[in-house]
Amino acid sequence: MSASVLFYVQHLLGIGHLARASLVAEALRRADFDVTLVSGGCPVPGFPPPGLRTVALPALASAEGFSGLVDEAGRAADEAFLARRRDLLIEAWRRLAPDVLLIEAWPFGRRQMRFELEPLVAEARAASSPTRLIAASVRDILQENRKPERIAETVDILQNRFDLVIAHGDPRFAPLEATFPEASAIADLVCYSGIVSAPPGELEGEQADIVVSAGGGAAGSALMLAALEAVRLDQGASGKWLFITGPNMPVEIVERLTRGQRPGIAVEHHRSDFRALLAHCRVSVSQAGYNTAADVLEARCRSVMVPFDAGGETEQTRRAAALEARGLTRLLRPADLTPKRLLEEVRAARAAPPPPEAQRPQLGGGPQSARILADKLGK
Repeated sequence: MSASVLFYVQHLLGIGHLARASLVAEALRRADFDVTLVSGGCPVPGFPPPGLRTVALPALASAEGFSGLVDEAGRAADEAFLARRRDLLIEAWRRLAPDVLLIEAWPFGRRQMRFELEPLVAEARAASSPTRLIAASVRDILQENRKPERIAETVDILQNRFDLVIAHGDPRFAPLEATFPEASAIADLVCYSGIVSAPPGELEGEQADIVVSAGGGAAGSALMLAALEAVRLDQGASGKWLFITGPNMPVEIVERLTRGQRPGIAVEHHRSDFRALLAHCRVSVSQAGYNTAADVLEARCRSVMVPFDAGGETEQTRRAAALEARGLTRLLRPADLTPKRLLEEVRAARAAPPPPEAQRPQLGGGPQSARILADKLGK
């Protein structure tokens, strides 16, 4: 009989956490695990993928400025709402009685969700629990500049309540200790899976020479507008530019992009064949989120990355800098972003040799995550 996994994921602003968790969940299912993905964020078309068993909790998102939690209608989530979510989550765990409880991000992040995750883990850790393994699923590069007391709290939770940490990266590229100072204290728990990625697949729609994307789109307005002006400066020299806005791009930015359409420009909300599109383009222009970087690496395409760094965010800048150091992208910092500079970087990327294969970090993080869990369970 296959081992069962309850996989919890909460996305609050973008869709990166949900996209990565969906790939891992699919890989677990292909490896004969009985997987249920519990998602607590607002619905996103295409995620989780069809055919995957899911439990949708009442949706929560971040309030403006990360000042709290709101429901799908934007109303502040009160105590009654949070208690209902907590109870539904624990009810799902009791009903499914999983062998493995896999939690995305927490306790490294998602502290806002402690109201439901702490009681969930307490039940799963109880002597009478059917759960044999409690594991954390975490990306390779964490947000820096966290308070020492929060780091100590994370270590304490992991040492006393978790059996495993699956770090979705390559330690030669981005070791956990580079952004989590107390990684040595949990070294016996950590296994690296490689970067969670998926093959490009088949191209279904029209291809483009320059593909401009911004993940979910919530924080990509400046990049999109700079790229739109860069097209005007380019005057068709680089070929067709395709803008993919993502589900969370502000409406006014989408309207400006659409009004700016002319020969040589196309605007689409979503491409289900996005990875294949990258594999056929000349240059990808994007931010530097985990999933976009994984797609660029799988596609083996030339790229320019403009990392998101507002509000003290460091993760994307660190990733883009590490990729640039290996010759795998060109880094354009947001402070230097102008249409002219962006166009210069696109032309330089297009003229450069293909990204060096030997410098790519280890990929295949989904299947390797399944092998790690199977090994820990003695499966």
